This record gives sequence, structure tokens and C-alpha cells, in this order.
Amino acid sequence: MRPYLTLALAIAAEVTGTTALKASSGFSELAPTAVVAVGYAGSFYLLGLTLEELPVGLVYATWAGIGIVATALVGVVVFEEQIDAAAVAGMALVVAGVVVLNAFSDAYAPAH
Repeated sequence: MRPYLTLALAIAAEVTGTTALKASSGFSELAPTAVVAVGYAGSFYLLGLTLEELPVGLVYATWAGIGIVATALVGVVVFEEQIDAAAVAGMALVVAGVVVLNAFSDAYAPAH
């Protein structure tokens, strides 16, 4: 279970970095720019640790997919961005894809 915790932390760090990227106003604001650097560096470090135990396809699909949805939701909550039904449907499909990959794919089943 540890690699999934590390992956969750990598996703959280990436979403934090991306949120700060928007707040950095093109890297003109120092504090958010520092959060971008730390968030992305932390995310890639944690992603690297996760890859020591899980396959790259599974890790990257989960990291990217959940990161996309989480970042879009942060945009709605923090930056008051709007999403429509098509965006919600698309994000639901991304989540469904990540669930199918993680729960049902034999390609990424643990070795016996």
C-alpha cells in the first residue's frame, strides 16, 4: 500500500504546484513561484519513488488522470472557474479509466 500513498502525495504536490503556477502571475510573484518549484520537484521525487515499486504505465496514467481532475476542481473552487456538463463527463471518463486500469487490468496485476 505504500507506493499508492507515495503516489497520492506526488499527485497532491503536483496539484499544489500547478495551483501556485496560476497564482504566480507568470512567475512575477515570488512566493507562488517558490511553491511551484517545490511542488513540482516534490512531485517528481515522489513519482520516482513510486516507480520503484509500480509499473510506469499504471503510475503515469494514475498521476496524470487524477491530477487533471483535481486541478480542474481546484480551478473551480479557488479561482472560480466554470466547467460545463461536457467537462464533468470528460473528467468522469478519466476517473473511470484510472479505476479500470488500477482495479481490472491484468497488465498491471501484482506478480505471484
